[in-house]
Amino acid sequence: MFHSLGRYILLLRLSFRKPEKFSVYWDEIMREMVSIGIGSLGIIAIISVFIGAVAAIQVAFQLLSPYISKSVVGSISRDSTILEFSPTISALVLAGRVGSSIASQIGTMRVTEQIDALEIMGVNAPGYLIAPKIIAGLTMIPLLTITSVILGLSGGYIACAASRDIATADYVLGLQNGFNPVIVTVCAVKSIAFGFIITSVCSYFGFYTSGGSLEVGQSATKGVVFSCIWILFADLVISSLLL
Repeated sequence: MFHSLGRYILLLRLSFRKPEKFSVYWDEIMREMVSIGIGSLGIIAIISVFIGAVAAIQVAFQLLSPYISKSVVGSISRDSTILEFSPTISALVLAGRVGSSIASQIGTMRVTEQIDALEIMGVNAPGYLIAPKIIAGLTMIPLLTITSVILGLSGGYIACAASRDIATADYVLGLQNGFNPVIVTVCAVKSIAFGFIITSVCSYFGFYTSGGSLEVGQSATKGVVFSCIWILFADLVISSLLL
């Protein structure tokens, strides 16, 4: 375990050494931003709308009472969406979609000796392959989380509009009442941490792949599994520290 942690830290140090040619790295960063951000927008949008709608329906079912204000549905849906649903569930989905792609891409380059060729030519392979992915993840995953929050709350609004139990005016009033800005801070910290975990952990497993195509698939699976575990652990730690 400590050996793996040491290799992981060393790989991160090598990844963020001074680049040989910044313009090449910049092109890679832009390409990874498009791949991670635009490529994941569709699945995040679909999941967010449905999760927001389901959250509103379930909160309304559990709390609908003549003694409880109907606006509480909007308040609870808002807090749960911003604090947990959007950052954590989006990260778990992205670990499968983005993480497996990163691990398999780098793993394939390793087993086909493309990484060895880069190192022979004097290119810092971790910096060229991993750093742009981490930077793109730190940039795009928080943006995807913001999109997820907006669409999740919109999904709750749609659910209320389609339901006869909660008026949309009560839902919107609940979104506005009792807002605590700290939940936005927690959401931002989580999304940044999750972006780093997904890209760095999956890059690690891909970079140290050995064997053939079977091992590439195994590395991608390990990258996704370990990313999900660390996402849940980081979720617990961040929530405990900031709330």
